[in-house]
Amino acid sequence: MKFAGFGEYAVEFYDGLLADNSKPYWEDNLATYRADVRAPMEALLTELEPEFGAEFGEAKVFRPHRDVRFAKDKSPYKTHCGGVLEQGRGGGAYYVELSSAGLRAGGGCFHLAADQLARFRTAVDTEIHGTALAAILAKLRRSGWEIAGDALKTKPRGYPADHPRLDLLRHRSLYAVRVWEPDDTLHERACLDRVRKAWRQLRPFNEWARDHVGVSEKPPR
Repeated sequence: MKFAGFGEYAVEFYDGLLADNSKPYWEDNLATYRADVRAPMEALLTELEPEFGAEFGEAKVFRPHRDVRFAKDKSPYKTHCGGVLEQGRGGGAYYVELSSAGLRAGGGCFHLAADQLARFRTAVDTEIHGTALAAILAKLRRSGWEIAGDALKTKPRGYPADHPRLDLLRHRSLYAVRVWEPDDTLHERACLDRVRKAWRQLRPFNEWARDHVGVSEKPPR
């Protein structure tokens, strides 16, 4: 199935889920989720995978159920549908998400394991690689992206307080995100062009992460 936009009731479905995150609501609206959210997301990723998946693995849509085993919030369902192309968490990713807030695109290092964090900081500390990353992020900011991530409030151990890229060295995760509020484009094929353009802007960031952070060598938890 070619991507033709998300379904007419996609945003309305998540508006309802925010108000009633329950199994009865989910089961009553499962057909809407499958037709207006899940199937279009799969079609979108299928069309984008040939361009972006060669070095980042196969596309996948995240499951809608939340892992509530260790969470205080026991609501059973995610209030968004996310899809990603990545070879392993942390080493670069092309991400897209649909929710009641609209469409969200993102990329970079959403989570850094200890070995990845060490490689990230080594690269940032190096003049050639660190300045390259700073330039990539500055260009993304100028294009309307938000640069986010978990960061230390103090400097990481072993680095001087006057390091020229101390703001980057503090990061324990680092990614770029952009959001489009619900509009007609969300329900049209033009939404594919919106995500493709966004992911192309993210390519230098993801390639930097691929080359200098890579996949964690630690066994999965």
